[in-house]
Amino acid sequence: MTLVFEDEQKEELSFDAREVAGSVISMVLDLEQCPYEAEVELILTDSETIRSLNREHRSIDRETDVLSFPMVDYPSPASFDFLETEEGDDCFNPDSGELMLGDIVICVSRAIAQAKEYGHSVCREYAFLIAHSMLHLLGYDHMTQEEASVMEQKQEEALKMLGITREL
Repeated sequence: MTLVFEDEQKEELSFDAREVAGSVISMVLDLEQCPYEAEVELILTDSETIRSLNREHRSIDRETDVLSFPMVDYPSPASFDFLETEEGDDCFNPDSGELMLGDIVICVSRAIAQAKEYGHSVCREYAFLIAHSMLHLLGYDHMTQEEASVMEQKQEEALKMLGITREL
């Protein structure tokens, strides 16, 4: 798994953000039984930049906690079979052969504020946002209550397997 990691913001974190991200991404890929080595880009940014991205890509002019930019259009969530067809050829990095899943952009100041609001650690909130976004990169969504329940269960399972709990 390749993690392209960029930290474009000024907040100091009390944990190794790259290491936590790699662990969460790997766990989600394992739980979803991804049969390929994968590539993900993670960008840590500030509230102004994520607001601009949200406005530009979603036409929503406000700050958000995380944005996901999937590069694979799955016929159904985490259904990897189609990648073996001609249709899936463009989904792989021609240099590394890895499945290019897409980009995750996290607003660190928002993650810090949400951790305080929800009463858990910043590390837990950060890991949750990555797990959530990874599921989007694998084709999951939460537009209906049923979809949201599936995503919530999968997010919690990944964090539980990593021992990342809600306790401070």
